[in-house]
Amino acid sequence: MSTSPVTRSHSSPPTDRRRVLLASLVGSALEWYDFYLYGTAAALVFNKIIFPSFDPTAATLASFGTLAVGYFVRPIGGLIFGRLGDLVGRKKVLVITLLVMGASTVAMALVPTYEQAGVLAPILLVVLRAVQGLGAGAEYGGAAILAAEFSEPRRRGLFGAAPSTGVYIGILLASGAFSAVTQLPSEQFLSWGWRIPFAASIIVIGVALFIRLRLAESPAFVEAQKHSREAEVSPVRDVLRSEWKSGLVVIGLQTSQNVVAYINLTFLAAYLTGTLKLPSSVGPVATTVGTAVTIVTLLVFGRLSDRIGRKPVALIGIAFSAAFVYPYFWVVDNVRTPLAITLVVVVSMGVGVGCMFAPQAAYYSELFTARSRFTGLALNREVAGALTGGLTPLIAVALVAAAGDSSWGVALFVIAACAVGALAVGLGPETRGRDLTATTVTELRSSTGTYR
Repeated sequence: MSTSPVTRSHSSPPTDRRRVLLASLVGSALEWYDFYLYGTAAALVFNKIIFPSFDPTAATLASFGTLAVGYFVRPIGGLIFGRLGDLVGRKKVLVITLLVMGASTVAMALVPTYEQAGVLAPILLVVLRAVQGLGAGAEYGGAAILAAEFSEPRRRGLFGAAPSTGVYIGILLASGAFSAVTQLPSEQFLSWGWRIPFAASIIVIGVALFIRLRLAESPAFVEAQKHSREAEVSPVRDVLRSEWKSGLVVIGLQTSQNVVAYINLTFLAAYLTGTLKLPSSVGPVATTVGTAVTIVTLLVFGRLSDRIGRKPVALIGIAFSAAFVYPYFWVVDNVRTPLAITLVVVVSMGVGVGCMFAPQAAYYSELFTARSRFTGLALNREVAGALTGGLTPLIAVALVAAAGDSSWGVALFVIAACAVGALAVGLGPETRGRDLTATTVTELRSSTGTYR
């Protein structure tokens, strides 16, 4: 009797699944601990000590420009490491990306100021940011794929929420670390306090590396390798020729999520301090609380996607984010109290971002065949990141300046991004329950819902 595709794709023992769950969570936590540290430092530190300027807006734009550099190189990392992940294995690539990404973050703690090293300071920062981006280009994608490929089909949305939860645990750690060091006197914070969270990432690197070295290889990858001996395998070619529609779905949903997330995670801190002249601790504290709530809602919405589908959950988040953006900025601009700002950040992140992000590991993995999944997911996700994740703070700062310190332009920007996501997801397929061992597009599509 032949073995069904669903049975083949989920033959891993529970011990392996638990290890993968932990490895996905810790690795994603490190990636976004590193990246969020940089985003917060770009808003609060680098515009003062690395990119000095008599024009605060120009300095902030220059600082956010280096934030964007990391996103511009992420698609290159996604292409390089994604292709390797499809050819030599998920596990090996995730160990490499972990080391590349982590080492560059620790080195940022040692970057001199402009006053100490002149133009060498921003050059070093940009180089380290680029290296960090290369490693991060395949980190979430690999973690998401491992989580999805090891999970039971009926719980793939919930299990796949682990790397998404890891993202927000990393952000929570970074936000909490920065909230703590911003309590220092300003001179000490700008001198050495901001460096502590960067140096501390070495602890997370050690834990993540220990866990990942003990992982088994993905069963879906092992199954795909059997077919690879019978046919030529070219992940990049397959993604560009036969799976490009799936790539557009990833880019569209990722655009919406990136813009909403980075308004909260990166732009808001600069807006509160630079435009509204509020204390520098307000933004990080609001984000810390919002992130803690989102960790819980990600699990809820991941499980919901197992029950009603990936598309409905993502579309709820997109629609909510578009509708909520004007109330969000009205509260930020007019109420201005730390409590009120924290509440709108909690709602925006917990509901809007939570719905868009929670089903992504399962949704994106189910969009691509086993032989090109890592390439398709990592490349298209990071293309969206380069276009929107890195540029969102720059665009938002420029829109505020163009509107005379008003936020209405940023609100329109969010709505436009949500429209892109709604179109892509609305026209895309429902994928719940697909067989992740499928090696052809036809086989993948025909397996939709087969676990039911």
